[in-house]
Amino acid sequence: MATLSAGGQQDAACMHIRELTMNACKVAHSAAGAVAEGIATGVNALLETVRPREIELDRLDREIDSAVTTHITGATEESAREMLACMKLSIGMERIGDLLLGFSNRALVAASRCEMEDVRDLTLMASRLEKMLSEVREAFEMRNLDKALAVLRSDAEIDRLRNLVFVRHLENPGGTHRSESFHVVFMTQALERAGDHVKNMAEEVCHLVSGQSVRHLLRSIDKPLEQMFLDQLRTKHAL
Repeated sequence: MATLSAGGQQDAACMHIRELTMNACKVAHSAAGAVAEGIATGVNALLETVRPREIELDRLDREIDSAVTTHITGATEESAREMLACMKLSIGMERIGDLLLGFSNRALVAASRCEMEDVRDLTLMASRLEKMLSEVREAFEMRNLDKALAVLRSDAEIDRLRNLVFVRHLENPGGTHRSESFHVVFMTQALERAGDHVKNMAEEVCHLVSGQSVRHLLRSIDKPLEQMFLDQLRTKHAL
């Protein structure tokens, strides 16, 4: 029976690690989708599906970490770079799973008593997070730099929504009585932090594809991230 050469074994290992990473992306994306739909509809059964997905993300993170540790020695520079990128992506998704589980646990307790404007903003944040996870998965799978940069632009919208919620509940300039502020603030913070992890994942994909850090990459195209975001908004409104 023919056996794989050392190079062939490394290629097969790298492909396996890549497939595990893609699976983790899909699980994280589905968890964010369950959170978005669950908070929007108030269906607790959707929020309860986050826990098994978080457990699966933990399992995949451990498997990827073990596989990278085993196979990175002796790998080519290109394969080693991809393995390390996969490990960083899996760490980000494992943390996102933790944050989404914390969100869903609070939502199960408090969502039915949240005000409609809070439900609206949390739904928008979770939906944007779901879209960012889909885009970062596609960027990684297709080695698409534009899609990775689109994720960086999208994070600003999550930050904007977080600021709206924080002003409403923490500053409360109108002195309006707000229900469930404690839970709402922590749920908002969980989604914002999850967005930061997806942003970090997108930066890792940028580095994998271009060989440059995001800072150097943006300098090379001579356009700051904020300007790219404004350009995206103008294009959207024009359409």
